[in-house]
Amino acid sequence: MDKPRSGAAWLEMRRGQPGNASQLLHRLGLGEIPLTHDAFHELQPWRAAAHLEELLTTCGVLPAADKYLCSFQRWLPGHLAGIADPEHTKTIKLYATWRVLPRLRARAERSHITPSIRQFAAEQIKYATAFLHWLGKRNTNLASCGQLDIDAWWAENTEHGRTCLRAFLNWAMQTRRCPGFLSISAMKVSRRDALSDDERLDALGRLLTDTETPTRLRVAGIIVLLYAQPVSRIVRLTLDDVIRDGDTVLLRLGESPSPIPAPVTDLLLEHIAHRDNMNTATNPTSRWLFPGRRAGQPARPDHLSALLNEIGVPAAAARGAAIRQQLLDMPAPVVADALGYHHKTTTRLRNETGGTWSRYASGDHARSPAG
Repeated sequence: MDKPRSGAAWLEMRRGQPGNASQLLHRLGLGEIPLTHDAFHELQPWRAAAHLEELLTTCGVLPAADKYLCSFQRWLPGHLAGIADPEHTKTIKLYATWRVLPRLRARAERSHITPSIRQFAAEQIKYATAFLHWLGKRNTNLASCGQLDIDAWWAENTEHGRTCLRAFLNWAMQTRRCPGFLSISAMKVSRRDALSDDERLDALGRLLTDTETPTRLRVAGIIVLLYAQPVSRIVRLTLDDVIRDGDTVLLRLGESPSPIPAPVTDLLLEHIAHRDNMNTATNPTSRWLFPGRRAGQPARPDHLSALLNEIGVPAAAARGAAIRQQLLDMPAPVVADALGYHHKTTTRLRNETGGTWSRYASGDHARSPAG
C-alpha cells in the first residue's frame, strides 16, 4: 500500500470485537479458515468478512469472483435456515442450486451482476418460499396445487410478486414437482415516460454550471443525458475508456468512440484528477472512472442512480430522452454502434419515436461500392 499506516490503522480498528479483520487474518494464518470464497461466505459478521474477502481478491490472494454473486451465496444459507418446513427447505435449496445460481453464474461469466440482478434473484427465492407456505395454509402442497391455487395467488399479489414467482413455477413444472398443465399469465412490460427534450437540456445546463453539485455526479449525469447510458454501464467505465487524441477527448461506449464536447471535457478531466474513494485500501491504483468504497470495486449503480435522482436526473427517464434524441438525429445502426446498444433495440426505439432514418442500411459506409 502507498500508505501502510492507513492499513495498519484499519487492522487495529475495533480490536476485541468478534469477527474484526485482524482476528480473521489471524485465523486464516492458523488454517482455521480455508482460503476460499465459500469459507468466507459462512463467516459472521458478514460485512467484515465481505470487506476482507474483497481485499484479498483484489490483491490476488483469492481468485477473482463476482461481488454480487458472492453476496447472494452468502445470503442464501441464512434464508434456508429460517424456513420452518424441512420439505420446503429441500425444495427451495434445489431451486436455488439448479435454477437461480446457474443463471447468476452464467451472467457473471458473460459480463457482470448488478445489485438489481442480485436483489431479483433473492426475491425469486423469497417469493417461492412464501408461495410454498401459502399453499400449506390452504392445506395443499406443490405436488397437488392446481389452477385454482395459481389463480388465487395471482389475484392476491402484485405484478412484481407474480414476476418473481414465475420462474419458480416454470422450474417446478419442468422438473415435475407440480402439475405440468398449469397456466401462467404472461409478464407485463412496464414502460417509463422519458423526459421531454426541454427537460433534458435544462438538466444538462444545470450540471454544466452548478458547482455546488459534486463533480462525479455532474459527470455521471451528463453521460446519461448525452449518451443514453444506463448507470449499470457507467460504473463499469475505466480510465482506458477515456481516449485523448491531441486536443480531442473521446469516450469509448461502443465500437466507435464518441467525441466529448469541450465544456464536458474540462469537467471530465477535473473529475479524473480528483476522483473519490482513492484512499481506500488498494484503491490508489484503481482504473475505474467511478471508484467505489470497496477495494477494487466500482461505485454501486443503485447508489449512484439514487444520488442522480436526488439532483434531478432520474436515470431511466433521462436515458430515454437521450436515446430518443440520438435516434432523431442519426440512423439506428449508427447509434447502436456508437453507444453500445443492440441494433434491434435502437430499431425498435426508432420506430416508437417516429424516426426518419427507416431506410438506412447498417454496415461500413466508408468504402466505395465496387465498380
